[in-house]
Amino acid sequence: MRHIAFEVSTSTMAAKTAQRARTIVTDPTLFQTAKRAARALHDAMDSAPETDLADTLSSLTADDYRWRGVRPFYEQPDAEGAVEAFFAPFRSAFSALHRREDIFIAGANNAADGGDIWTMSMGHFVGLFDGEWLGVAPTGRLMPVRYAEFDRVVDGKVAESALFLDVIGVMQRAGCDPLPAQTGAQHWHPGPRTRDGVLLEGQDPAEGMATLALVNRMIDDLQHLNVTGNDQCPPEYLAKTWQDDMAWYGPAGIGSVKTIRRYQKHHQYPFRTQLTDKKFLGHVTRIAEGNYCGFFGWPNLTNRSTGGFLGLPASATESEMRIVDVYRREGDRLAENWVLIDLPHYLALQGLDVLKRQFELSP
Repeated sequence: MRHIAFEVSTSTMAAKTAQRARTIVTDPTLFQTAKRAARALHDAMDSAPETDLADTLSSLTADDYRWRGVRPFYEQPDAEGAVEAFFAPFRSAFSALHRREDIFIAGANNAADGGDIWTMSMGHFVGLFDGEWLGVAPTGRLMPVRYAEFDRVVDGKVAESALFLDVIGVMQRAGCDPLPAQTGAQHWHPGPRTRDGVLLEGQDPAEGMATLALVNRMIDDLQHLNVTGNDQCPPEYLAKTWQDDMAWYGPAGIGSVKTIRRYQKHHQYPFRTQLTDKKFLGHVTRIAEGNYCGFFGWPNLTNRSTGGFLGLPASATESEMRIVDVYRREGDRLAENWVLIDLPHYLALQGLDVLKRQFELSP
């Protein structure tokens, strides 16, 4: 995986972004082929009996299939390992489980000069929390589990997957919140306000390119803040790429906000002022289709906490963040942003095991 040096100048980054935009694949037929392969895998895994999960996953993935998941599932080298680590225990814990998909897109990987085709599915797994999962006691009630899933498709089969889940969100809803009070609101995260995020049909390539260019410009602006050390930029700086009434749907532990000013108060300023030594490491994939864009890193960046972030004390440990961002563009501005962070992994690197702590909080 190629990493991008954090210290690179913003002008150099802009040039690289422009070059990526010129070379990236835009053929909608390739994206549609990838969607069919990913959707076949999702549908089969969502409906397969627990005893058939390994065979089902193996039959629809490449021989060298690789799977990534949040803590404690981590990386698995094949389909059998993914089923043993995640799918079987998850299906056992949640009955009447189904996928409520809010966004589904495909695109060429802008983080690797457009060489690979990926899909991205985002929404909630919804089921009855009837069995213990990760040590969290079942509630016997309806439980939404927020997810974002990325799949790389090669020759009609999924060759690589990355599945992000909001584990702390499950803990919160089960009554065992392992963290101090979050700054943003806690709720079941909505899909796009426009209700048009599941792109089953081919899209105008120009629209995807416009979305990708806007997201790349926004990323360059944030990198400029890192380089200059400007941790409290004015709202007008974000308004170059964001609508003023933007919505930001963050992970449990941070929460969700609306409007640029509240986003800065409840997330951006705490993130920038309470974390230091930020190093941007690039993305595994960054794709766009229509008005939507999604990316993830493994990790995206490293940083060190100076105290206060997530309501926790300072830590001298440089810790990595694995992050998913999904965006909706409206016109020439970004309107909505869905974010998942593998916070259990990030905090474990600093010595806080939230999976262990939930045992101490349970009755």
